[in-house]
Amino acid sequence: MALQSAGDIGPAVRRRHAGFMRTLRDNGFKIGLAESSDALRLLSAEGIARAADAKPALKALLCGRRSDWEGFDTLFDAYWSGRHVKSRVALNNQAALANQRTVKTLAGQAALLGGTELPTDVERGPESKDEAAPHGKREGASRQETLARTDFRKIADPEALAAAHLLAERLARRMRAHLTRRARAARRGRRLDLRRTIHASLGTGGAPLRLVHRRPLHKPLRLVLLVDASGSMSLYTAVFLRFVHGVLDHFREAEAFLFHTRLIHVSDALREKDSARALDRLGLMAEGVGGGTRVGESLATFNRWHAARVVHSRTCVMVFSDGYDTSPPEMLGGEMAQLHRRCRRIVWLNPLIGWDGYEPSARGMAAALPYIDLFAPAHTLESLAALEPYLLRL
Repeated sequence: MALQSAGDIGPAVRRRHAGFMRTLRDNGFKIGLAESSDALRLLSAEGIARAADAKPALKALLCGRRSDWEGFDTLFDAYWSGRHVKSRVALNNQAALANQRTVKTLAGQAALLGGTELPTDVERGPESKDEAAPHGKREGASRQETLARTDFRKIADPEALAAAHLLAERLARRMRAHLTRRARAARRGRRLDLRRTIHASLGTGGAPLRLVHRRPLHKPLRLVLLVDASGSMSLYTAVFLRFVHGVLDHFREAEAFLFHTRLIHVSDALREKDSARALDRLGLMAEGVGGGTRVGESLATFNRWHAARVVHSRTCVMVFSDGYDTSPPEMLGGEMAQLHRRCRRIVWLNPLIGWDGYEPSARGMAAALPYIDLFAPAHTLESLAALEPYLLRL
């Protein structure tokens, strides 16, 4: 049934509408309060049962330039459904990955992090199964171990990159299962509350006929991700986002942002269940991915417009960046100090830490270091797996 007035539209649609306006602004659309209010009235107009019904009218209302008109359809589809995405935007600036047949062939390599053996016929040539099986298992396991230890920037072959994406997803699912089991075990624990038991026994002459137990107050950890999508990070971002997409489901409270020359809120895209579609939507929502880096200015935008809403004392902020910044280093240091006062932990994952001889000598990175609780590498699948013990302790 069509909605009749803006008051009938409901809080969920209002939040979605606000997010869409923010996405358009992040992509250069000049949208003010008047345009946003008019768009909300359009969504609540008679005959509008879903957002797609209002698409032509919203396009006419919100597009003030030719570039806006040309990009609106893609952004609209990516934000509201993700089902009509026409082309994939590769966040790692490389060619499109291997076709579906190649990916299915390489799917067995995900066994490294999933606890199952590689199928014996994955890499089998024309020879028979009986002759190829033992050799295939050993060779497959060796390739998997090598891939897990290989720096992402050295994976140039599209097939190997596709396999790395599959391994990252499998690692994320396994880690998510471990985190979830740990949380459930903690909630089941019960301890005797001696003080309240004694107090309750006063009405029965001091006999503790009713035992009072206490449960630990479960305060879920909130995870906020700030992911560098600039050109210098292009070889790492896509694999890391595959990993993040899987882990994020464990955290009931989570927010995600991409940044390069500006900050873009992408939580809606990362909540997409299908990881490939999530990457499609991320690329479409983050126009300009692969450019320069303004870490300090992006953090300033986050602290000013988002931190009060998404950060509290139980928040772990995870920054994924190499620390190369064109903003003044004192700006980055000041914004990091402000963020550190708000949250519980700041984790900075820098893929350059895995390089031989690397030192955090860049001025921006040096300015940020005093406010970082964990400074760790994130250049291989093994380094991503090493995050699990730290997350379990939070």
